[in-house]
Amino acid sequence: MQPRNRVHLILRARASAEPYTRPPGGGGGAQIPAPTDRQSHIQHLRDQLEEVEATAASSRTDRPYAVDGAIDGVYLGFDSFPGIHLALESLDPRAGRQHPELISVQEVATASGVVEHATVFVPDGTMGYFISRLQEYAETAAQDNPRHRNLIDRIHQISLATIETLWTDPPGEFPEPTTVVWWEVWLRRRDGEELTRFRHFASQADIQVSGQTLGFGERVVVLAHATAEQLAGALDVLDDLAELRRAHELTPIIALEPAAEQADWVTQLATRTRPADTDAPTVCVLDTGVHRTHPLLAGSLSESDSHASDASWGIHDHDGHGTEMAGLALYGPFGDELLSNREIRLRHRLESVKLRPPPPRFNPPELYAAVTATATSRVEIAAPERRRVFSLAMTASDSTGPDGASAIMIGQPTSWSASIDALAAGRSVATTSEGLVFVEAPDNDGRRLFLVSAGNVDSSRFETDHLQRSDLEAVQDPAQAWNALTVGAYTRKDSLATARRDWNGWTPVASRGELSPHSRTSVAYHSAWPVKPDVVFEGGNIARSPDGTSFDTPEELQLLTTRAPLRDSRLLSVTCATSAATAQAAHLAASIMADYPSLWPETVRALIVHSAEWTDAMRIHVDDATKKADLRAVHRRYGMGVPDLERATRSAGDALTLIAQDVIHPFRNGETCEMHLHDLPWPADILADLGDATVRLRVTLSYFIEPNPGRRGWKGRYSYASHNLRFDIRRATESTDDFRKRLNRRALAEEENRPRSADDTGRWTLGPTLRTAGSLHTDIWEGTAADLANRGAIAVYPVTGWWKDNKRRDGSDLGARYALVVSIETPESEVDIWTPVAQQIGVPVLIEISHH
Repeated sequence: MQPRNRVHLILRARASAEPYTRPPGGGGGAQIPAPTDRQSHIQHLRDQLEEVEATAASSRTDRPYAVDGAIDGVYLGFDSFPGIHLALESLDPRAGRQHPELISVQEVATASGVVEHATVFVPDGTMGYFISRLQEYAETAAQDNPRHRNLIDRIHQISLATIETLWTDPPGEFPEPTTVVWWEVWLRRRDGEELTRFRHFASQADIQVSGQTLGFGERVVVLAHATAEQLAGALDVLDDLAELRRAHELTPIIALEPAAEQADWVTQLATRTRPADTDAPTVCVLDTGVHRTHPLLAGSLSESDSHASDASWGIHDHDGHGTEMAGLALYGPFGDELLSNREIRLRHRLESVKLRPPPPRFNPPELYAAVTATATSRVEIAAPERRRVFSLAMTASDSTGPDGASAIMIGQPTSWSASIDALAAGRSVATTSEGLVFVEAPDNDGRRLFLVSAGNVDSSRFETDHLQRSDLEAVQDPAQAWNALTVGAYTRKDSLATARRDWNGWTPVASRGELSPHSRTSVAYHSAWPVKPDVVFEGGNIARSPDGTSFDTPEELQLLTTRAPLRDSRLLSVTCATSAATAQAAHLAASIMADYPSLWPETVRALIVHSAEWTDAMRIHVDDATKKADLRAVHRRYGMGVPDLERATRSAGDALTLIAQDVIHPFRNGETCEMHLHDLPWPADILADLGDATVRLRVTLSYFIEPNPGRRGWKGRYSYASHNLRFDIRRATESTDDFRKRLNRRALAEEENRPRSADDTGRWTLGPTLRTAGSLHTDIWEGTAADLANRGAIAVYPVTGWWKDNKRRDGSDLGARYALVVSIETPESEVDIWTPVAQQIGVPVLIEISHH
């Protein structure tokens, strides 16, 4: 490989935008099975509706509470047949001033299979909607396709909803009826008085309600301290309830044993360090605060850039974790720097926001979505024009995993993860008398880059077979956020040969280049949710005792970093796990920002993932994955592997990287609107001359979605993502016109048929099925240079999203930003593919001496 001493090429030309209609798919899919006896089925459902109405009427006469302004009605539960989805949009007709409204949807694992359960609020006077459909179905039941078949044939049971049916976290975690716990209460937004009504009910039911709230488009979230029995009373008097979830507490942060150090090492390193200018990009450490006066941090973190979400907490680091993260975020792994004599010129700075209060202020639990939103506003008010990356190395505790709830629940959005998605998408936060509300209109110029740790395996669950354990333990909230870059951990620390303590007979658990035993994965996720982690960084290893019964974390298997002198005067410590990995990822992100000031947050995220490679240890699992399910699991364990600073920031003569930043308008009036065609500057002649030489093409598409976090099935108008984009590349045997027609129905003349898909040669590592989860898509193609020569056209096009099905809130007119990164590598040939492309786009041909 040639040295990476040339800049990436940023394309100034915009893509060609054209009207777009998605071609029809491959068919309507399998028909749902009809009930054995339709008349018996309809009578069964009628009987259940009558029973529900009678029970609800009886309960209403005995209700002990009254709330002004509430709409009388009943909460119904609809259960599907096992393995069948409900017709959710038919349960939510949205016709008339008052109508049945879909409140929440969850999947429940039963002995017969997965059942979809929907909760619907039916206002008084609107039950006729369901009764009339049952009647019309019964009148046409003898036909092959009776009226409302798609709605009725899917329903197995109708029942009166209970407080448990509004619970959308894993069913096994529903609290005991008389246990007082903190709940996230999700209220549907109707008239702006929903919080007032809920507080009125709570005061009558002796329920404590937090002062902090959070507003998402159609939902308002508030914390309540109550028993399940107390909350159940709301079903009879409130129409505002939408969902109940558990309130998340931050994972306990364990202080690790410090490494031996000498005070003059810190002094010498500080003397040789030159801080970045005040207008440089920053890493904003969202943590326990930072010890600002640490000699290695003081020149890069001013007092005016140190904040707390709540001013009463103070800005000091009360725990030490934030200071550990700050050292890695500023320097990266700097153990070798202590022993060197060279001058260090830093290219970014630090900011700090204290996200967690000092003890004993742990209860009542904070609504961490609101705390995180407040933290972002603190630094942006203080320095609104600054380029920054937010580093969040804290996650919420949970009980999911091998002994937790069904994996079908894992990976769904929460208020915390959705708030990060909203903030990343450019939503601003307004403080109202009731709390925080995310402003409806996103701001493209206000996009934010969040890096979030994947969360750590419980140390009490360490095992020799650490890969199996990590695959069973899913990444923790808020690491499932679509727009965040989620960071897991791997390790190259596989030796105790130089251990200063007595670790005789102990052995590292993970082999060199393998996933760290600390790191969680998304192997247990449903395939609809994003691949997490996106990438992995060094997170250290653990050691196993000679008899295999104990595990520990020797200093030699961790990373050296800065330490807050809380209990003594030592200034260096060790740290590990996904927190340390996230801080290093933030260092890389800020380095990219320093090199390329014009890049968007979406683009920085793309370059980090685009630069990642699987280690040799990981590659063994990738190559052994002969089935798609196996490759999916490997991808969800490692993400795309380990990023690299040189690959992320520099091209080479034989390794060309092109960057495009553009804005697409996905939908208009409920239809797809626009497709982008990038006709890229391409070294076609050089590639053609290389013939059968093996080359590699890599494509990464990154964009930020707007979240819709209410749990109502995640389909159609209830989709979590505002829009979804896809990329496709022209195939070797296609003309650009045929390529356009294959993707865009609008490109066909009226009498033309859609052209047959050209056979794709070469090999995609993931393929179009596995690479499209979430809002960050990347894939690697390998084939011949001659084949690649004709592939210099890439399309970006929309597929679906709630913008499409919610015209009132469709943000397509404002445009949806995306970043497209494309690389070509010709490792087998000593050719220069970078220079001719640079000349095509008018970039001066300069060879740099790397400063990294």
